[in-house]
Amino acid sequence: MRGRSSFEYAVIRVVPHVERGEFINAGIVLYCRARSFLDARIALDEARLRALAPGANPAEITSYLEALQRICQGGPGSGPIGQLTQRERFHWLIAPRSTVIQTSPAHAGLCHDPAAMLDHLMATVVHIATP
Repeated sequence: MRGRSSFEYAVIRVVPHVERGEFINAGIVLYCRARSFLDARIALDEARLRALAPGANPAEITSYLEALQRICQGGPGSGPIGQLTQRERFHWLIAPRSTVIQTSPAHAGLCHDPAAMLDHLMATVVHIATP
């Protein structure tokens, strides 16, 4: 059994009105260099989005969130950013920006299984149970 490995993660946020600064946690991006792991999980709570921004388009926002997942996976269909190394992709994904999709500052921790930690973070931070 392998020991614990360090990881970094950021919360993916939907900020429908950037000027107001209100947001909904909609996912997690997690990077573990020691395990060659980079992945994102997303779950947009459309009811919360409608309450915060009645005019927002959930389908459009979901497509942006899914693009983050494709960048994490890399390879064909992930665009030029998806061709970078995992570390470079992670740092591009968590770079500060003033758009509808933003991330929290990066946080760090230790885990035995990055995929399980990603599920745990989704359940506790985004409040969405994952299979």
